[in-house]
Amino acid sequence: MAVIDTRAVLHKAHRDNHTHRDVNGGWLRPAVFGAMDGLVSNLALITGVAGGSVGQQTIVLTGLAGLAAGAFSMAAGEYTSVASQRELVEAELDVERGELRRHPKDEEQELAELYESRGVEPGLAREVARQLSHDPEQALEIHAREELGIDPGDLPSPAVAAVSSFGSFALGALLPVLPYLLGATALWPAVLLALAGLFLCGAVVARVTARSWWFSGLRQLALGGTAAGVTYALGSLFGAAV
Repeated sequence: MAVIDTRAVLHKAHRDNHTHRDVNGGWLRPAVFGAMDGLVSNLALITGVAGGSVGQQTIVLTGLAGLAAGAFSMAAGEYTSVASQRELVEAELDVERGELRRHPKDEEQELAELYESRGVEPGLAREVARQLSHDPEQALEIHAREELGIDPGDLPSPAVAAVSSFGSFALGALLPVLPYLLGATALWPAVLLALAGLFLCGAVVARVTARSWWFSGLRQLALGGTAAGVTYALGSLFGAAV
């Protein structure tokens, strides 16, 4: 009769269920935000203009202008935001690097006290801190994680954030315009396609974040539909007055 190693089974089960998603990458937030923003803002823009009873050519030009302006604005904003954040982090890392170079013993003691405060026995905490402080770059990484809550080797990229934001916004903003580019003359195909895109985006995001796909999809559908309805009403009101 075969003997099953229970510990090996448990370890394998633990490994299989203990993998984590990449939560520090610089592409997910701008990509998701860009796609949602492109869909909602351009859908609202087109419905608002269409509510004013303008011609098809005006609606298409408005949609394309909104796509281009929004995509460039999102990319510039994301690049500046992420670059500024990265520069701030790098400045703080330079401060910590200087302290490690000028006062290595003080930094080692600081690390030992941090481990002690988390329940490590004092002698062991001092020994761990001593060994970890041998390599200056390793010491910098540990101090950055413990004191600043960041990983120096995993800082977000401004270029990745900008490209992700630009591409996703442009893709999202294209959906409401696409039916008109393909020959549609009424508003409803654009609205239906954009709302379907919003639901799909919400559902896809749920796969990444482990939320319920239908809840996330309906939430985005409701937000985008509300924005489109409000702007259409405003367009109808002010279009009639103009």
